[in-house]
Amino acid sequence: MNQPHQAPARPAAEACDVLVVGGGPAGSTAAALLARQGRDVVLLEKAHHPRFHIGESLLPANGPLFDRLGVRDAVERIGMPKWGVEFVSPQHAHRSYVEFAEAWDKSMPYAWQVRRSELDEILFRNAASSGARTLEGCRVRDVRFDADGADVRAVLDDGSERRWRAKFIVDASGRDTLLANQFGTKRKNPRHDSAALFGHFRGARRLEGKREGNITIFWFEHGWFWFIPLADGVTSIGAVCWPYYLKSRAKPLREFFMDTIAMSPGLSERLQGAELVDGLVHATGNYSYANTECAGARYLLLGDAYAFIDPVFSSGVHLAMNSAFEGAEVVAATLDDPARAPAARRRFEAVMAKGPREFTWFILRMNNPAMRGLFMAPANPLRVKEAVMSLLAGDIFGRTPIGPSLAMFKAIYYAGALFSGRRSWAAWRARRRNIRDVGALAGETVVEGP
Repeated sequence: MNQPHQAPARPAAEACDVLVVGGGPAGSTAAALLARQGRDVVLLEKAHHPRFHIGESLLPANGPLFDRLGVRDAVERIGMPKWGVEFVSPQHAHRSYVEFAEAWDKSMPYAWQVRRSELDEILFRNAASSGARTLEGCRVRDVRFDADGADVRAVLDDGSERRWRAKFIVDASGRDTLLANQFGTKRKNPRHDSAALFGHFRGARRLEGKREGNITIFWFEHGWFWFIPLADGVTSIGAVCWPYYLKSRAKPLREFFMDTIAMSPGLSERLQGAELVDGLVHATGNYSYANTECAGARYLLLGDAYAFIDPVFSSGVHLAMNSAFEGAEVVAATLDDPARAPAARRRFEAVMAKGPREFTWFILRMNNPAMRGLFMAPANPLRVKEAVMSLLAGDIFGRTPIGPSLAMFKAIYYAGALFSGRRSWAAWRARRRNIRDVGALAGETVVEGP
C-alpha cells in the first residue's frame, strides 16, 4: 500500500544572541567584536572565501581599526603601501600629487591597496578565531521580527535549509541590501547615478619609488578612472561613468571598455603593452543609494547594506568597518541594558549619516572646473589642504578639528565657481543631464570574458 507523501520536516531553529548576515569587512568586523564580548554570534556568508570583490583601495584610517582587531600584520603582508593620490586632468598640463602625511594628523601616513578576496578572508577568519560561528555558502532568504528578536531562514549551497532564532540581527549583506529590500526603505540617490566598468591588467606602468602603490584618478569626458596597483604586479583599472554613456554601448563589453580607456591619453599611455588578466571585464550599475533608516529595535544595517556612494575617495571599506565598531555598541546596549539602547541608536544613526554626507559633498562636485582646479593646485591657507587630506585619509569620526578648515575650503570652492561662472554653470547643467536614469544596468553586475 502506497504511503502518502510527506514533506521533509523543517529544521529546528538554532538559538544565538546575534546573527550577522554577510561576511565582508562590515559583517566580519562586527562578528569579531561581538564574539569578543562573550556573545553567541553566527556569521553567514553567501559565497565561499576567498571570493572576488571590488573596492581594493583602503584609507589610512583603516589602520587603527586593523590594530584594534589584531590583523594589521596580516594586512601588511598582502597589501601594497599607498602613500597618497595622483590626480590627472585633461584640462591641465601637469599632474597633481598629494600625500596622506600632509593631513592634519600625521600619525596615519599611509594605507594599502589590497585584493579584496584576501582582505575579506583575513577578516572573516579573524571573526571565527574570535569565537563567532561562521558558515559559508549560506544565503539568508527571510527574516521575521518580533519584540524579542527574529526568526531567520537560510538556504545552503546544497539546497538544504537552516533556521536560527536570534536576539539581534546585523545586516551586513552589502549591495544585496537584505533588510532594506524587505522593508522597502532603499532609495537611489537621484543626485548621483553612475555605473562602473573594471578589469585587472598585468604590465601596467606604475609610478616610481615610494609612489608606486599610489592610486591615480584620471578624469575624462564621461566620468573618471581609477588606477590601483596591487602587490602581485596586477593593476586594477575601472571607469565610473554616467549612465547615458554605458547605455550607449553597442558592442561587446570588453571592446567598449578598451575604447573607453582610449579616451584618456594619460591612462592609455600607462597601459601600453599591458594585458587584460583572463580577458575579464566587469560592469555594475546604479552605484549610489541610501536607506531611510539604519537601525531598529532588533537590527542594524552596516556598510553597503545601508548606503553606497561613488568610490572616487576609496571610502567604502573604512565606512563599513567603522559602522561595525559603532554598531557593536548598539548591540551591547540593546542586549545588556535596554534603557541605554535608544541613545546608542541615535549616536549610531548620526555616525552613519556623517560618513556619506562628508564624502558626498566632494563627490557631487568632482567634475566641476572649480573643484578640479583646487585638486590640481592644492594650497594650504588656514590649513585647508590638511583638512581635505584628513578627509581623504578617512579621519572624519575622531577629534581632529578639521571642521572650520573644511568650511573654508568649501567657501574657496564656491568663490571659484562664481568666478568661473559660465564653465561651472555648464558643468552643473551637464551633470543634471548626465545623471538621468536611462536604464543602464538596473543594479545588476555583468561579467564578460574572452
